[in-house]
Amino acid sequence: MTESNGTTASAFETVRDAFEANFTKGLEIGASFSAYYRGQKVVDLWGGTADVATGRAWDERTLALVFSTTKGATAVCANKLAQEGKLDVDAPVARYWPEFASGGKENIPVSFLLSHQAGLAWTDGAMTTEEALSWDPVVDALAQQVPHYEPGSQHGYHATTYGWLVGEVIRRITGKSVGTYFHDEIAGPLGLDFWIGLPESEEPRVAPLVGGLADPLMLEDPEVRAFVNEIMGPDTILGKSLFSPGGAFSDPNIWNTRALHAAEVPAANGIGDARSIARMYAACIGTVDGVRILTEEQLRRATTQLTIGPNTVLLDMDIQFGLGFMLRSSLIELGGPRSFGHFGAGGSVGWADPEAELSFGYVMNRMDMGLAGDIRSYELINACYAATR
Repeated sequence: MTESNGTTASAFETVRDAFEANFTKGLEIGASFSAYYRGQKVVDLWGGTADVATGRAWDERTLALVFSTTKGATAVCANKLAQEGKLDVDAPVARYWPEFASGGKENIPVSFLLSHQAGLAWTDGAMTTEEALSWDPVVDALAQQVPHYEPGSQHGYHATTYGWLVGEVIRRITGKSVGTYFHDEIAGPLGLDFWIGLPESEEPRVAPLVGGLADPLMLEDPEVRAFVNEIMGPDTILGKSLFSPGGAFSDPNIWNTRALHAAEVPAANGIGDARSIARMYAACIGTVDGVRILTEEQLRRATTQLTIGPNTVLLDMDIQFGLGFMLRSSLIELGGPRSFGHFGAGGSVGWADPEAELSFGYVMNRMDMGLAGDIRSYELINACYAATR
């Protein structure tokens, strides 16, 4: 049995049991989980193996790539600018990014970028990984791209392009890249160990991802390969979205490379630990050590549902969005009606419930196939709710 390290407040001791049970069931290799309650850290756990190749243990300082959990951090940046009156989410994107008006996009509002309604889930034409990691080629392609459906008529998950779309608006307003703005305005004041664009000095702390789309061996099974190609092959809308721009991210090996970690892909390559994610969300719903990121009014606007109906990219699943955040739905049944956050491919999550005054962060290196969490994080989060009753 894998023993966990870290601490839990007295009422939250059963969360440790749930954390260790995930290892006992063979669901984990290495992971960390953290929770805040009423602005205080009440759970901070870690355990297992960080690097299966070397046997390095998962310790207090281990970091992990969290895929689309990154979108929550990018959404926090955009909402902070809106709160400060620097960004009008109802204004056309072209007000801040004039080149974006090309291709009939002159009237698309910023809110459509945040809520995946812009019709820009992928770009036409091929692009190399090197080009995709250097920012300008991607935003230039998106500026020229004609929407794949009438903006606002449906919502389809912008799996990677969300980050460049929202990120370029942030850059045009602030003069800073998303990673720099996030570090200066969010991570720095809160003392977060969470990065969009990881400094080289922190690279040795990263836990390589194992399994799922991060493991090319998974696709050696013909049945698995056929299933994956059917739902996310290069000609499917999900595949085009996941591997955009232009198929640059179709190689699963890319996610464990230094080049990917060093770049800024604000939809998918955030690297951090569970306590930082939980702390960030805690500061969105309340005050943490004197710091609050979002006001009650901005939080209400950020978590107002802007989409309706099935997500046309995510296999018609019931995943709904506010201003950049996933919201509670029939598929994501976590917490109360105002719960919000973002999941990452493979299982990571950042989530908050303002009514329950709870927030959570979960990261791991064993990739599952889900795009909206799995039993590991759900068991941990539900254990926290039980502890407050």
